Amino acid sequence: MNHPTTVDTAYQNIIQRRDFHSILGGVVAASLLPTKSLSAASSPANQDMQLGLVTYNWGRDWDLPTLIRNCEATGFDGVELRSTHKHGVEITLNQQQRAEVVRQFRDTPVQLVGLGSACDYHSADPDIVKKNITETKDFVRLCHDLGGTGVKVRPNGLPKEVPVEKTLEQIGKSLNEVAEFGAGYGVEIRLEVHGRGTSELPHIQTIMDIADHPNNVVCWNCNDTDLSGQGLEYNFQLVQDRLGTIHIHDLRNNKNKYPWKKFFQLLRSVSFKGWTLLEDGTVPEDIVAAMKDNRKIWEDLVAK
Repeated sequence: MNHPTTVDTAYQNIIQRRDFHSILGGVVAASLLPTKSLSAASSPANQDMQLGLVTYNWGRDWDLPTLIRNCEATGFDGVELRSTHKHGVEITLNQQQRAEVVRQFRDTPVQLVGLGSACDYHSADPDIVKKNITETKDFVRLCHDLGGTGVKVRPNGLPKEVPVEKTLEQIGKSLNEVAEFGAGYGVEIRLEVHGRGTSELPHIQTIMDIADHPNNVVCWNCNDTDLSGQGLEYNFQLVQDRLGTIHIHDLRNNKNKYPWKKFFQLLRSVSFKGWTLLEDGTVPEDIVAAMKDNRKIWEDLVAK
């Protein structure tokens, strides 16, 4: 297993994995990042949950300064940066470029919640799985160097030629490998509930039962499949003890009829304390105005 640099190791005794605001990686700098604070828009009613943005697809065309500025203006406390988008936060960044990203987040109350990769481990080709595991480790290093706390990964389907149970086991074992690696950097692995077949919560439960390393958590994705089978509450209970982050969608129109009030009741029932991150495939004409509207609706859902 690879480990952080000597500089990083010296600071490990003062870092708590899920609470820390990280340190600059040894490849970037040898100083602690300052503690981030909630944005001024946050209220005592929602201290336990925080609202952030996933740059899919809102924000995909913003550079990093614009993204941070728009989050500040709308009361979004953090951001999960998706790979391949205009802000350009990628595993190919060199030391100087990583330091510049750190500087931009250091000067704002907006937190870097983590990185959104497209890494997955369901392929029937072992070489592809190995490549995705290696890339995940690269994202872990990048996330650590930038001061983030987690990397989002995903399952993305069930190969027809492979028994379902075998694929789920393969995903779970792969997650354990990257989770152990991530633990050495203080970066958790967030499994998005995603993919044809794999987005069914009983399958996610099976994966997480195998992926039993404590550094593996679930990124709930607010899919239609959450409501299938025995319903939302039953499916939620399957993974409620492993929740790490939540992906929500545009709360204004709710075209998919997702039961937001019930869902937030469930989050409160388990005292969820963490990030609810907005992402939506449909991009509004005025994204900033839509973010402001969503902030108001979110505050009401959290308060209730």
